[in-house]
Parts: sequence; structure tokens; C-alpha cells
Amino acid sequence: MIERLLLERISLRGICRVIGVGLRWLLYFMAERFTAAPEHLYVQSTAGNQRVLLHRLEAEVDELWSFVGRRANRQWVWIAMDALTRQILAFHVGDRSRQSAQALWEKIPRGYQAQATFYTDCYEVYKGVIPPAQHRAITKVARKTNHVERFNCTLRQRVSRLVRATLSFSKKLANHIGAIRYFICDYNLTRCAALPG
Repeated sequence: MIERLLLERISLRGICRVIGVGLRWLLYFMAERFTAAPEHLYVQSTAGNQRVLLHRLEAEVDELWSFVGRRANRQWVWIAMDALTRQILAFHVGDRSRQSAQALWEKIPRGYQAQATFYTDCYEVYKGVIPPAQHRAITKVARKTNHVERFNCTLRQRVSRLVRATLSFSKKLANHIGAIRYFICDYNLTRCAALPG
């Protein structure tokens, strides 16, 4: 039950009250689960999916801001999503620099790096990271990043530490990253179970 509650927008103290456990125990349990969430995010290979093979691989990339400890300590969540399957391919938490964009790129599966077309907003740092032949910087009117932007809204709605005006913010960067990874792993498992084939 606690594993499921960690995926909802419920404060840790709220979970303690509902389940009847102590905060120290919950923090330890939470840290264990966050650590156990795999780096590969349960991304399913597109090799076995005939629908994907018939289409060119496409990915959407976007970022959203959050903070750790205090509002002045901004942490940007960079996300890459498969445009067809809606799986989250990779994420990175860092500043809003070219180095963070590069860190995200390095986490994207090699097949996508080699073959996919990447749609982004017009933020300049992507130009130096994504190969020009694969990069399409578009305006919001073109609606080629609407799925990843919608996922950003889902993250904000479901992960309480990402809500803009919240008392449930992360105090430690490791827990911030862990909570996001934990949610994405569950999201990808759920998406993969719903995919045909």
C-alpha cells in the first residue's frame, strides 16, 4: 500500500497518519524503494513493436523547473519521451545549462540517439547537443512537444514535491531524483502493459 501511496500526491506525514507508521521508518522505506528503481526506467525496446518499425522513431524533449530545499535552489527536470509509445526514455535533474542537456542526451538509449528525430522547443542549448540532422526546434503552435508537456503536467499533479506551491518539497536532491525515477518507472511499466503487441 505504501509503495502505491508514494506514487500519489500525498505528503509523507499524510502517509504516516493513514498507514500508522513513524516518519523515520517511512523515510527509510522510501529511500530503499527510490534506490531500487532502475536507471533504465523499464524502457521497452522498440525492436519487437511492428507499429514502431513502420514509423520513423520520434522523440519529444522538454524541461520543467522544480526546487530542492528552498525556491532559490532551482533544479530542472529534463525529459525525453518516445512520441509514439509515450514511454519516458530518459530524464536528468540539474541546472538549465548545456551540460544538463548533454547529460540527458547521454542517458537516451543508443537506438534513439542514432535514428530518432527529436522535437524540442526553441531553447538554444539543444542545438549544441542534438545532432542537427535529427533536431527539429519548433514553436508550440506546431504541437510536436504536446505529449511531453502533458507528461510534465502529470508529474506536477502526481509527484507532490514538484507542485509549485507546496510544503512537500524535497529537502535532499537524492530523494528528489529518486521520487521522479520511482514515478517514471511505474509510469513506463503501466504504459508498456497497455501497448499492443
